[in-house]
Amino acid sequence: MAISSGEASENLTAYRFRWIGYGFLVFALIDTIHILLTLNTEQPTWVLSTIGQFVERVVVPILGFTLVFFGEYYGRKNAEKIWLRILSWLSLVLAVVFLLMIPPVFLQTFSVNTQAQEAVNKQLDQRLTQLKQLEDQLARSNPEQLKQLATQLSGLGVSVDPNNPEAVKAQIQARIKTVRAQLQTQAQGEASGQTSNLWKNAIKWSLGALVAAVLFFYLWKSSGWAR
Repeated sequence: MAISSGEASENLTAYRFRWIGYGFLVFALIDTIHILLTLNTEQPTWVLSTIGQFVERVVVPILGFTLVFFGEYYGRKNAEKIWLRILSWLSLVLAVVFLLMIPPVFLQTFSVNTQAQEAVNKQLDQRLTQLKQLEDQLARSNPEQLKQLATQLSGLGVSVDPNNPEAVKAQIQARIKTVRAQLQTQAQGEASGQTSNLWKNAIKWSLGALVAAVLFFYLWKSSGWAR
């Protein structure tokens, strides 16, 4: 029975889709190998960054599976049918893997956020301690030392009267007070920004992993013909 030109064109389209799908799967495999080979477990955020990389690249394997399964068994050779069975079960495995990525995202985000907050607070405490030491030193300074300090400040472009030690002390104390407030505000802003970015990424990657898990499960369920 002769095949019409329309049917031949449809068959060719199916073959093209499948080959493109296999190409996508090869790209996904290369990406996976690259991610695993470049893991840096010494970084505290390596779990988050690794999951994020997988989630942000998951579109490629999903498209690959979809195109490979296109047309079901039509025009398949026996050897390819074996691969289709493997790919069908692999889609279920990937669904489970991406679903299991969600809890570590939140746990690691909480842990990293706590460490980041502690680092910010430690740095703030160190700077506040330095300011406190400067205040103590200023309180113990005699008029001659204050005069020398005023001369040094004048050389740096800070307008002070070297003949008025008390004015110098008051000006420096006011400056210390301003710097202390700025440091505290800066630390709060830095901590808030880090927390916001961490949880934004956590929510984005968790939702992405959930969607990927659902799509891979659907691919497995809809490819029952291959099993």
